[in-house]
Amino acid sequence: MNDVLHTLADLVRINSINPSYEGGVGEEEVARYVEAFFARHGIETWRQTVVPGRDNVIARIPGAQPGRRILLEAHMDTVSTAGMTIDPFDPVIADGKLYGRGSCDTKAGLATMMHALGHLKQNGITPACEVWLAAVVDEEYTFLGVRKLCEEPLHAQAAIVAEPTELRAVTAAKGVLRWRLRTRGIAAHSAKPHLGRNAILDMGRVLAALEEPIATPAHPLLGPATRNVGLIRGGEQINFVPELCEIAIDRRLLPGEDPHAVWAATNARLAELPGLTLEFDPPYLADGPLETDPTAPAVLAAQQVLTSLGLDPAPTGVPYGSDASKLARAGVPSLIFGPGSIDRAHTAAEYVECDQVLTALRFQIGFLETFR
Repeated sequence: MNDVLHTLADLVRINSINPSYEGGVGEEEVARYVEAFFARHGIETWRQTVVPGRDNVIARIPGAQPGRRILLEAHMDTVSTAGMTIDPFDPVIADGKLYGRGSCDTKAGLATMMHALGHLKQNGITPACEVWLAAVVDEEYTFLGVRKLCEEPLHAQAAIVAEPTELRAVTAAKGVLRWRLRTRGIAAHSAKPHLGRNAILDMGRVLAALEEPIATPAHPLLGPATRNVGLIRGGEQINFVPELCEIAIDRRLLPGEDPHAVWAATNARLAELPGLTLEFDPPYLADGPLETDPTAPAVLAAQQVLTSLGLDPAPTGVPYGSDASKLARAGVPSLIFGPGSIDRAHTAAEYVECDQVLTALRFQIGFLETFR
């Protein structure tokens, strides 16, 4: 079982920062590592080109019922290493924790899935369902990898998506909507501000309106919808009345909310503020939420395995997005599961608990052997 920790350490040593971030080289070296791992185990793989130089890698184990399929999915990219206080690519183990960028999000989950397939192959186990493992690109930016995966019908009866869930089976997750808007004023000399219109002060009225509570009722697993203004830019220099101010809004969505409807309704309400000139950009990210039926066979199988491992089998929810919502919209009942805590992901000293990695591997093997 400790082999999975060696694989995780190897993965952490590889820089796979998303190329959209500082220091990003992409996922190619991880893709080659995943291919080599499965080649050593005699497991079939193939590539799916997403954009030039960035490929998903898919591995396959045949099942007794070839018309039925389980999809395991994990992303290969990480966020940047900016601000880290440890060597991001030195997978040190201390106090039962393995440190490094991506150790928690989500190379630990990927390693457990790789070794779960390796276990089936090494032990001559034919699962009831065919098993695919999809190691995908670009989860940390715009979900290009999973979107490519969903372009063709997947025909899968269950999917488990690797993310740090502290070994809980996640059936609900918030969606995310992001867009920019601007207030446009009139430039003037700061010595005569009455000759202009201050776009920054106008944006203050917009920000106050955005602080008003969201009317959507809270979800039993996810709590309330949330809204955050994460970026603001305005003005040219101190002695100008600023002509332009721009903000970027992050709105977390609950099941039942449509991203584009929320965008339109929010903008319509802001447009009612008197005396403002507002400009709204279309969303640059609009990803719906996840809500999997708690009575779905995939959920029941996961609960059975969790119970056998002495873990909490109750479905839970998470506030962050993942590839799972895209798979669910493609018709695949999807869960999110993995070792580690989202509170450790993207942090200055990212780590994952080694005992959770070992337990997650047992879960993955158990699920592949249990689901029918």
